[in-house]
Amino acid sequence: MTTAPSAASSAPAAAGPVLRAAPAAPAEAAAYFRASLAFHTDVSDVAAALAAGGDPGFVVVDCRSTEAWDQGHVPGAVHLPTALVPERAGRLLDRSVPVVTYCWGPGCNGAARAALALAELGHRVKEMLGGFEYWVREGLAFETGQGQERRAADPLTAPAGAGDCGC
Repeated sequence: MTTAPSAASSAPAAAGPVLRAAPAAPAEAAAYFRASLAFHTDVSDVAAALAAGGDPGFVVVDCRSTEAWDQGHVPGAVHLPTALVPERAGRLLDRSVPVVTYCWGPGCNGAARAALALAELGHRVKEMLGGFEYWVREGLAFETGQGQERRAADPLTAPAGAGDCGC
């Protein structure tokens, strides 16, 4: 037999830090997250698109320094340091092809700065969340000056033994 909740248990709890600012209305939340997906992609989605073979429909741009590029980069990426975007983007990139920028990782905003510079030049652009750090941490192959490398996936960033995180 079930009983109705008591008045005390059905009353709203005092707002803690999570709900102190109320969640947005569903329509506002949908608009926000739709917009977020127009500006961002992630390592797993980029890797899956590149692994599918053929033209993924975008070009990946590594906006880090030459030293960082030599240390490791996404296979097939174009090397275009952020500071050189205004000078070199016209020679290296086709404005009709969307661009995905990345830098070191979540603690670096270099990919956002490069994306801004490219957008101001008329490119359609997304930032790859996680950057090179999460590319490596997810166990994906990368290129260095010595050839291709791969490290074991970090179980905190990718499910052990699974090809897909399920999101």
